[in-house]
Amino acid sequence: MEKEKFVTYRFVKKEDLNHHGTLFAGRAAEWFVETGLMTTSFYVPAENIVMVNIDQMSFYKPIQLGELIKCSGVVAYAGRTSFIVYLKFEVNGEKRVEGFISYVNVDENGKSMPHNIELDLDSTEARELNERAKKFLGK
Repeated sequence: MEKEKFVTYRFVKKEDLNHHGTLFAGRAAEWFVETGLMTTSFYVPAENIVMVNIDQMSFYKPIQLGELIKCSGVVAYAGRTSFIVYLKFEVNGEKRVEGFISYVNVDENGKSMPHNIELDLDSTEARELNERAKKFLGK
């Protein structure tokens, strides 16, 4: 598994549905946050990661019972102690949900500390995600 991008899958079951018969937004948010944490744990120990906020989570098309969701995450921005992960959910190659989550790296006392994450911004996609992520910082 390449370190730059994390990928996992979720199968939509009956207990994941809302009153419309599609994926419940709360369940999608749970998986969104979980995928973000798994992505960040490639770089820093999970016990040092604190989620600051979901900067954006946009739904483009409902996800149905029985669909297999490809959940992917990549660090899009890295400051000194904080970082932002871009997340995307796809079904059959079609983007259904995307957004960003901000995190901070902390020590055992909850004080922010450097994470030493260095991003490779050589690709056009990486640069574009980095620019989108910076908008949440006012940069």
